[in-house]
Amino acid sequence: MRGAVAAGHLLTAEAGAEVLRAGGNAVDACIAAAAVSWVCESPLTGPGGGGFLLVHRSDEGRTHLLDFFVAVPLRPAPTTELLELVVDFGDYQQVFYSGAASVAVPGVALGVGEAHARWGSVPWAELLAPAARLAREGVVLDEPHAYLHRILDPLLRHSPEGDALYGPGRPLEVGERFAAPELAATLDRIAAEGAGCLYRGELAERIAAHVPITVDDLARYRVIEREPLEVRYRGDELRTNPPPSRGGSLLAVGLESLGDAEATPLAMARAMEAQEAARNAEAAGGTTHISVVDGHGNAASLSCSLGSASGVVVPGTGLALNNMLGETHLAGEERPGERVISLMAPSVLLRDGRPRLVVGSAGSRRLHGAMLQIVANVAARGLGVVQAVDAPRIHVEAGIAHCEDPAVADELEAGGYTVVRWQEQNLFFGGVSAVEIGDDGSLAAAGDPRRGGAAVVVDA
Repeated sequence: MRGAVAAGHLLTAEAGAEVLRAGGNAVDACIAAAAVSWVCESPLTGPGGGGFLLVHRSDEGRTHLLDFFVAVPLRPAPTTELLELVVDFGDYQQVFYSGAASVAVPGVALGVGEAHARWGSVPWAELLAPAARLAREGVVLDEPHAYLHRILDPLLRHSPEGDALYGPGRPLEVGERFAAPELAATLDRIAAEGAGCLYRGELAERIAAHVPITVDDLARYRVIEREPLEVRYRGDELRTNPPPSRGGSLLAVGLESLGDAEATPLAMARAMEAQEAARNAEAAGGTTHISVVDGHGNAASLSCSLGSASGVVVPGTGLALNNMLGETHLAGEERPGERVISLMAPSVLLRDGRPRLVVGSAGSRRLHGAMLQIVANVAARGLGVVQAVDAPRIHVEAGIAHCEDPAVADELEAGGYTVVRWQEQNLFFGGVSAVEIGDDGSLAAAGDPRRGGAAVVVDA
């Protein structure tokens, strides 16, 4: 089937593209790509995390949003048990909170399982098989993904299980192979028994024995369908992640601030200030995003995350668990039994009811600003999606403008901002994956070079 996939790794994108070539639809491709990302993007995503899937169905003219983000356990561990660790981006340092006390109830496996039950056309086991094979054989690290291992090393390997999974006493380097045979066995089991096997029985008991999550927390977890948030921008309609997630709302605030004005650096900076003012609490973490369209006009936009990684790996399973409670505790977001607040914003931009741009991003609290710039680059500046994703970015927070482009840095400095000049592109500015559908039906796609992203267009 004709279509396109954009993702955070070439192998992730190729897994989705192969499903399209074999006749699968956008959701099938998204599931296969997501499973492969659990291996080749393992520091950022996996069955032990949470996420959201936005699906636009051309036959219905309707957009669905599945919320399978992480939930707070009924009896969370005290925040005094969290571990404080620092990640160094080079020009910027960020504190993260990790360890077993940071682990929230995961939802990714159930979420993609629910999506398959509702919209999948390829057998479940076939979609997970490539991921299990990669986990068994291993993935050779390129520079962007080796960089992820380097900067996240304090988080990934501070537990014995994390150290065993992620590195030989040090971060994996370019050219070395990451393999996870225990994860491969777990993926085989999920393929054979269904996603529910993580939420009941032996695997659930293993998880509950290792972190402050009970088997009841896992058994009571449910995927929630929500009505997407809608906002108009320059004649098009953006559908995105609604509350309780903040990401879609903040993206909407930025677009409404821009309005029909030209998307200049100063206008973009002011829009980011409006986003910052609307954000009354933080949520952070490493994320991956997959955007897919198929030849029938269906679109799938999937954002998933482990946070910044807890370093906790369930013994004997290869399952790395999230640290989402550590990312929200300072803002008082812990509500036992409820969803943790997220900034993820899988989105689709519609023109006359048909997808024009499918987009989402990684990037912690820089995520909604990165997406704002991509949407504006396409819809306001008329850039193609590859140019839009590659273009230099800014991030404005607390009156400080981080800039990838020296000329933009000069302009914002003249506009009164304190400027941090980055010497090169960096995943600090987000990791966008986007697919564009032209008015003539042509397809283009882009994975963000800032984090080793890739895209594949399938012509037939």
